[in-house]
Amino acid sequence: MKKILVANRGEIALRVMRTARKMGIKTVAVYSEADRNAPHVRFADEAVCLGPAPSAQSYLLGHKIIEAAKRLNVDGIHPGYGFLSENAGFSRAVSEAGMTFIGPAPESIEVMGSKLAAKNAVLKYKIPMVPGVQEAITDVTAARNVANEIGYPILIKASAGGGGKGMRIVEHDGEFIEQMNRAVSEAISAFGDGAVFIEKYVGSPRHIEIQVLADNFGNTVYLFERECSIQRRHQKLVEEAPSCILTPETREAMGKDAVKVAKACQYSGAGTVEFLLDEKLNYYFLEMNTRLQVEHPVSEWITGLDLVEQQIRVARNEKLAFKQKDLKIKGHAIELRICAEDPMNNFLPSVGTLTKYRPPYNMPNVRVDDGYEEGMDIPIFYDPMIAKLIAWGENRAEAIQKLIEAIDAFTIEGVSTTLPFGKFVLEHPAFVGGQFDTHFVKHYFTPEQLQDETEAEIAAALSVKLHLEHKKRLQVPNVSDSAWRKARI
Repeated sequence: MKKILVANRGEIALRVMRTARKMGIKTVAVYSEADRNAPHVRFADEAVCLGPAPSAQSYLLGHKIIEAAKRLNVDGIHPGYGFLSENAGFSRAVSEAGMTFIGPAPESIEVMGSKLAAKNAVLKYKIPMVPGVQEAITDVTAARNVANEIGYPILIKASAGGGGKGMRIVEHDGEFIEQMNRAVSEAISAFGDGAVFIEKYVGSPRHIEIQVLADNFGNTVYLFERECSIQRRHQKLVEEAPSCILTPETREAMGKDAVKVAKACQYSGAGTVEFLLDEKLNYYFLEMNTRLQVEHPVSEWITGLDLVEQQIRVARNEKLAFKQKDLKIKGHAIELRICAEDPMNNFLPSVGTLTKYRPPYNMPNVRVDDGYEEGMDIPIFYDPMIAKLIAWGENRAEAIQKLIEAIDAFTIEGVSTTLPFGKFVLEHPAFVGGQFDTHFVKHYFTPEQLQDETEAEIAAALSVKLHLEHKKRLQVPNVSDSAWRKARI
């Protein structure tokens, strides 16, 4: 494999290209008109414009990406995450065009792309699952009967969904019909498929996911877990590895079950098996993401592995160079997604120009994965994530402190970001003590609290500045070398 096209943009495109360059592999970037001056375009050896800014006219044009790859004699295509990364049709088309899709087989993507199909695939392995239906439902009356059998509260989820779309929590029978209709409508709008499934709602869950890696020779390992419970609107903001509450026994059991899930769909490459964990440390299979995750850097840091390199090696039909017994957890890593969102206004997108952008690139044990530079615009067409800020420590307390210092050293002006929210989380007693779940934002965060903390920090900084200026004005001059003193000697 001598040349790879990265079918993505921003930080993940750059991240894949850096590993490819380290491996001596040439890279091709694709870009929309809005991204023509983006760092990933300049970093690549070659670049191809796909079309106008909207994703449907650029990054989602699989046929156009494949045409460009063939024209430039590309050997493999890495999809990153999002866009076409979990599109079985694109994976199949890449293979049919004589190139390697750096990811799982289309059949694996198809099975795990449907939550119901995924659950059916792993049933024979007796992996714990949340009580619920095993088939898609669109009929409201039938669904209501199922909900009453399971018992409220229940969760309605789009079968083809993700990212919180087509998802509704129903507390009692009286609101079922309204919420069911909303879930189906949203699922049709987002995925073109109104099928939903119903399951028991776990009231105070933690979101724990297991990183798996598999080659084409039947070797599958788990690279331990990531805690991803700090979320807003079912999307993650703070992730860490390992989880601070798993016992070694639970970790091993979840890891082995994650490997079984991967084997259930004959998985190859890097993937993630997601679980819900209740207050009693009971875990339930949720779904499998058949791609590289946004939060993969924390797993890389605690294992010492480059997951993109492993993906490429598996795609080159190489065997894994290690076994499960060779893998050990080294320290603790935490990641903050820095998004162009306003935490003071319900995390709504904040578009604009990065008038100042100064990341802490050179801080020890701090990693910045980004795809923007000072002066660039944050477009409205794509995910609002600007960068990922990751810190590592010998233990969790050290990692938290290091990430707080990195947040303080990161300057972004021109748009609102999740930087202050990240610091709020890291300093909150519930997070520090490990006593939190996916409802952290609902239970602990209010814009007023963040505003109070921000105003206090500004006041403290202003006080220090005024003190130093005042001290400078009152400072007694050093007369040891003055002309007056020399004249008297």
